[in-house]
Amino acid sequence: MVMTVDWLRMMARYNEWQNGWMVPAAATLTDAQRLQDRGAFFGSISATLCHILWADTLWMSRFDGGAGPTVPGAQSTEYHKDWDSFCTQRKLTDQRIVDWVAGLSDGDMSGSITWFSGLKQSDISQAKSLIYTHLFNHQTHHRGQVHAMLTQAGVKTADTDLVFMESA
Repeated sequence: MVMTVDWLRMMARYNEWQNGWMVPAAATLTDAQRLQDRGAFFGSISATLCHILWADTLWMSRFDGGAGPTVPGAQSTEYHKDWDSFCTQRKLTDQRIVDWVAGLSDGDMSGSITWFSGLKQSDISQAKSLIYTHLFNHQTHHRGQVHAMLTQAGVKTADTDLVFMESA
């Protein structure tokens, strides 16, 4: 698979765009409403948003060598569970992703990354193109779950279609 840095930049903008409306939409709910089990994979809006942030932080630590999550995967749904902390960290992480892709060139797209997987308890090595795609696919998948939970909670949501992002 041939991957370009332009695709990564587009997806980083998409991530930031989606979180730019989704987090404020979730903020219209009370803590109790965000923590309410709504039958989704991770249960609640809060747990799902925390898991996305945890995974983004983990992958970015593997990509840019910066700080990783401060809790193990089994606690991903409680990563920055305090709403104000979550909102701050989400913005910082979105900017971290944008900054990371801004520093890449197409020459950085080939090769592989090796990391230790806590889930598999072993070293894994995979093509950068697959791993980078996974980062953005994972976000999109779980944001779709949050979108559904927000809709069920009666919150006004925004468009999620990539084709409607400005300068897509």
